[in-house]
Amino acid sequence: MSTATGVPELTARVRDRLARLHPGADAGELKTLPGGHSGLTYSVAVGEATYVVKAVPPGQRPVGRNDVLRQARVLGALSGSAVPVPGVVAVDETQPAWFAMDFAAGEAVEPVLDEPEVPAATARARMLEIAAVLRRLHITDVRAPGLDAPEPLDPAGELERWSRTLHAVPAELRPGGAELLKRLAAEVPGGLPPVLLHGDFRLGNVLCAGERAAAVVDWEIWSVGDPRIDLGWFLLFTDHRNFPRLGRAVPGLPTEAELLDAYGDGEAALPAMDWFRALGRMKMAAIMGHNLRRHREGKHHDPDQERLPPTIAAMISTARDILG
Repeated sequence: MSTATGVPELTARVRDRLARLHPGADAGELKTLPGGHSGLTYSVAVGEATYVVKAVPPGQRPVGRNDVLRQARVLGALSGSAVPVPGVVAVDETQPAWFAMDFAAGEAVEPVLDEPEVPAATARARMLEIAAVLRRLHITDVRAPGLDAPEPLDPAGELERWSRTLHAVPAELRPGGAELLKRLAAEVPGGLPPVLLHGDFRLGNVLCAGERAAAVVDWEIWSVGDPRIDLGWFLLFTDHRNFPRLGRAVPGLPTEAELLDAYGDGEAALPAMDWFRALGRMKMAAIMGHNLRRHREGKHHDPDQERLPPTIAAMISTARDILG
């Protein structure tokens, strides 16, 4: 784990600010946390406490995934709610901006994709647990103070946005993709009242301690919109067969129907879920196709991306099957 020696000004600002929370305690070095896909992410110890710091990379604008202040807003809005999130302890809007949050202990492991392997019974319990967490997120008041929620996403807008991404993928990398987009566009369902969306809700973005959800993390793409957008994505990760050459079998994981039951908590099933299940698969195909194209064009060298074509094809094929 490397230290933030390349950003001395950030280091000084963070250590000074956090040291004020613990008078007389020494603030340690900022240590880079691996695995992040947005901004810069560090851990830092101050006395007996440990914090996670997210910062805008030097020289970059605080927009999109680098807009760490936007992430701090949603965490602040959820503080004290029924959705477990790390507490925000400091926000510094001076550029490059950063914020610090409590270090949440736990592991975020996607059972069908990630290492280390999680015992099957634990993986099942975690998945059912976070289905209920997602429900609690979706009943959070989107008018929460300080949230400054964006304009809601409706099904048609979500489809249009991701259709552009899939269209940008070379046709040979998305077999059947054009037909899938036509099918989705022909059957767009009406929207439900907008809720707070995580945007990438799955076990890989929830820190768990044992079978308990300790903290929902990675809020880079949160938004407001139809709750089925989150649900359709979450359901993808219960079956390794959705990910040929990438996934592994985990016996006993909940089925999509079981997760929907856990999410619904006895209420009537949400309408048109098949459309959103297909939409989630299209989005995954678009993301993987985009990443593979970047690799093949030499924009981001990652030979592991060559494992993706079977999964891209499977996502498109099963999405078409779901639509009937």
